[in-house]
Amino acid sequence: MKKPDLTILLVLIVSLFSCPRDIARASSSQGPESLATTAAAVIKESTLSAHIQFLASDLLEGRATGTRGYDVAALYVAAQFEQIGLLPVDNSYFQKVPLRKADLVQESPAFTITGPKGVVQLKYAEQFLMGPDYAREETSVSADAVFAGFGVTAPDLSYDDYEGLDVKGKIIVLLTGAPASFPISERAHYSSSYTKEITAVNHGAVGIITVRNPQDEDRSPWERNVRQSKLSGYRWIDSQGTPSNFHSEIRGGAALSRAGAEVLFLQSGTSLEKIYEQWRNAKVKGFPLNVKVNLSKTSRFEARTGSNIVGMLKGSDPELKQEYVVHTAHLDHVGITDPVNGDAINNGAYDNATGIACLIETARAFKSLPQPPRRSVLFVAVTAEEKGLQGSDYFAGNPLVPLQSIVANVNTDMFLMLYPFTDAVALGADHSSLGPIAEKAFEYVGLKMVPDPAPEEVRFVRSDQYSFIKKGIPAIKLMAGFTSADASINGEEATRNWLKTIYHSPQDDLTQAMHWESGAKIVRANFLIGFEAANRQERPSWNRDDFFGKMFGGNASR
Repeated sequence: MKKPDLTILLVLIVSLFSCPRDIARASSSQGPESLATTAAAVIKESTLSAHIQFLASDLLEGRATGTRGYDVAALYVAAQFEQIGLLPVDNSYFQKVPLRKADLVQESPAFTITGPKGVVQLKYAEQFLMGPDYAREETSVSADAVFAGFGVTAPDLSYDDYEGLDVKGKIIVLLTGAPASFPISERAHYSSSYTKEITAVNHGAVGIITVRNPQDEDRSPWERNVRQSKLSGYRWIDSQGTPSNFHSEIRGGAALSRAGAEVLFLQSGTSLEKIYEQWRNAKVKGFPLNVKVNLSKTSRFEARTGSNIVGMLKGSDPELKQEYVVHTAHLDHVGITDPVNGDAINNGAYDNATGIACLIETARAFKSLPQPPRRSVLFVAVTAEEKGLQGSDYFAGNPLVPLQSIVANVNTDMFLMLYPFTDAVALGADHSSLGPIAEKAFEYVGLKMVPDPAPEEVRFVRSDQYSFIKKGIPAIKLMAGFTSADASINGEEATRNWLKTIYHSPQDDLTQAMHWESGAKIVRANFLIGFEAANRQERPSWNRDDFFGKMFGGNASR
């Protein structure tokens, strides 16, 4: 049977949302809470479902960055923004993102260990993985190896893995994560590869090898990493062709499986189990490994152009309309990989068709108001989140409006609705005045706000809100909690099982359980938070002496 023309299909689907709605218009005499509550009624379970069914269909082939499937999804979002009545910015709904596509030549990676016990060549995919380089086609580095714990230098927390170690000109071996004693968001920040690489460069390292800690080993199957390692990498590039967040001082890197890590530490005269024991006892301590490591690989590049999709609702206040609240969600997923159970299309129904559905319907709720909020609101569907937050990082660095005019970011990424949850999380709520706003919004929709129940996932730095945090802009991300109203479902067990077996696999598709009533509550809270941030007189601010406020707060004025 002939497949339907995607352009015609897109027009037909968009038309589903263009019918007049019977929206109860609140009178202008009502307060902002009543107006927001009225608009929240626009957000319907059936409409969320319709968006997700299209975005997660096989026709879009997993919406991978740089593919036709992503471009069709981008056209869909732009058409929705136009139909809702959002304004384009600079005469277009599309912000072009210059990208460098980088592919690792799969036959090229080599990892050699030379030490007192001889020379060992590790096996690619079985014992180690590498990603592509983003500036050099041929790369190699040979140097002594040093175990540097987590690779964390945190003077604010009186912690330094590098204390007493000489890593200048060395290849460092690091455990994933950060000390469990750190506060949740700080732990996330210091766990990020972005932070660890900058720290390594500052200490003079020339290569980085990562070893998964026992918790990460258990929650993230190695086979998933192998599948994704075969996919293209992307970095946005500046006008001089320099890839973003690239540090040329790091000339090589690799990630080890448990089997590979066992070989490395055995060659150095110790054992992986001893390192794991240090981790369990919170006594991780670095030391020279007394081995030399050689890493090499070959990469291939292509120039590509991606796109963020941006729509604007102008504010109603003569002065405050020059300030902006930014709602974001990432549109991309991982595309087509090696098959799992006979299926190769990673549809990304939860990750992140849910977030895009939320973004669109949040915009519709704003537009249903009799009068816009005082501040303007930007709605941004970003590209290449799965490639290291590239689209949001590009937007935050090239924001289409003055950076200092952006007062807050509200991000939505992969909210699970596997069961009827009764509580929810606003990652970042404890860092800024957005926290009380989020708590009140959750209360309005019948949810209790709770702290992150899975801090080891370090989700605060793994999605697009972190790009805004690094620019000094207060930001939060919403997600479901673990408490289920259905006594027959253990929410924590269901969530952790999904993250281990379904996340970033072809099984994240339309056949999954989706409790739409709970999902709609998250979307309504998302709208209410953005509305309050856009409508109140004072702009959102970092809490007094906040970690992120002190570290990044000055960046927003640049």
